Amino acid sequence: MKLNDEENEILAGKAGPVPQQALRHQIKVGEFFDAEDFVPVTQAHIMADTESLGEAGVRWLEGLAAVSHGQRRVRIPTITDPRGTDFANAKLLGQTQAMLDLERRAIAAFEQLGVAMTNTCINYQTIQAPTRNEHAAFGDTGVVIYSNSICGARSNFEGGPSALAAGLTGRTPRYGFHLPELRRGTLRIQVDYTPTTLNGWGALGGVIGRLAGNYWAVPVVEGIDGAPKSDQLKHFGASMASFGSIALFHLVGLTPEAGRLADVADDGLPVHRITKADADALQQSYHTDDQVDVVVFSAPQLSLYELSDLAGLCDGRRFSVPLLAVTSPQVKPDCDRMGYTARIEAAGGNVLSGMCFYQSYAREISEARGWKRLATNSAKLVNILGGYGYRPMLASMEACVDAAVNGKLVRT
Repeated sequence: MKLNDEENEILAGKAGPVPQQALRHQIKVGEFFDAEDFVPVTQAHIMADTESLGEAGVRWLEGLAAVSHGQRRVRIPTITDPRGTDFANAKLLGQTQAMLDLERRAIAAFEQLGVAMTNTCINYQTIQAPTRNEHAAFGDTGVVIYSNSICGARSNFEGGPSALAAGLTGRTPRYGFHLPELRRGTLRIQVDYTPTTLNGWGALGGVIGRLAGNYWAVPVVEGIDGAPKSDQLKHFGASMASFGSIALFHLVGLTPEAGRLADVADDGLPVHRITKADADALQQSYHTDDQVDVVVFSAPQLSLYELSDLAGLCDGRRFSVPLLAVTSPQVKPDCDRMGYTARIEAAGGNVLSGMCFYQSYAREISEARGWKRLATNSAKLVNILGGYGYRPMLASMEACVDAAVNGKLVRT
């Protein structure tokens, strides 16, 4: 890779061993992907849950934080994805003291490195949405696909060490979706309907993700009416990324780079038609049981508007099975202040903050609480949780709340 003067100095250790180690890692990543050089980035977002880090990962972080000389704090705004617990609700989740202790150690190390513990996967809704053509180093797949597609920013899926390295050096290898030519469409998707529910948007995203099928695919979607809202696009993109590893899509006439089809697609792209029946079939494939052990709203974390809708559905109800609603530390205080938390809790639900269900020892939670049959309106969550021993079911928010009351999910 071509290095400029500053990068050569970092590599030579003039800024200290921490950025030197970070740049060495980034050079290996860049060489793997045939990057010619680095591109400056303005912000970074780190996947930082301790279930993924484990003891070895936390010790590595502590080693970086313990370095006493040279630069060891991040150079650019660097934030974190959901952590592995909500400390206030750890008992509810059946999490052990060892899990909590590991979490506290990771937090301490990140803070010493100058990382802001935002603990969110919806930073584009709550902290600082990236702008068009802004180069960033984001880790969470839902964050990347939303930022690339809806904001017009430029990021690849950055693994945890790579995102931290970007924070420490202020740059990332210039490959993938940092390059204009790789942001052009690779297939056309024509849909004959526009979803109306969040689970419906997630199901459509899942169908497109399965069809596209690989990280370098860029679907160009035609046929969406109106202007979808942020929460709808949040579920659409997160599901597409989950089912197909997709990092970028275009909605013709809607997303920043796709004013016209010709702006993002060449002639002759293969055309695929997707119907409402296709999305309904995906959703029904997850309706494997009528009984429900737990209802979870998570993945991505809920916005204030989602929590407002949920609170309205909870009024006058009483749950017979646990209901968990997971949001960000930025949204939770407003949820409390506006009375949404109290209304959800009055029905027997719980509002959790700063975590995401599948990144929080989901398998251990299942074993501790006996939860197997899980209902959710998140297509991303149902796609993931089967690997953690659950039997996840996808339904609307209304149907999921009804299931929390009755212990049964009615097929729709």
